[in-house]
Amino acid sequence: MSQAPRDPLTARTLFVKNLNWSISGADLYDLFGKYGPIRQVRIGNNGELKTKGTAYVVYESPDDAKEAINHLNGFHLMERYIVVLYHQPSKQQASAVAKAEIRAREAELVAEKRRLGMED
Repeated sequence: MSQAPRDPLTARTLFVKNLNWSISGADLYDLFGKYGPIRQVRIGNNGELKTKGTAYVVYESPDDAKEAINHLNGFHLMERYIVVLYHQPSKQQASAVAKAEIRAREAELVAEKRRLGMED
């Protein structure tokens, strides 16, 4: 089970993955709302009206978020076993930094290839 974050906002924000691609915000409000008032539900989608199988659920209270994790992590929903964790912004930021570094290295490689006359 994941440890509750110290930051109050992060302690209220849950990351949900392995969702069925046809899940709706209303479905998530119904399920997660059983554990306390929800401030927001955000579903990741791929632009074709299908989800990416992930969502964020923000509770009013960290205690409600903890209760939801305790009851819903591993819950069977729409033919899938969902994973419910605390949101970890540091992982997201680290991933964004790593992607930016890769893009910068790729740009340097392209420039060096041009300089040496080795274009693709």
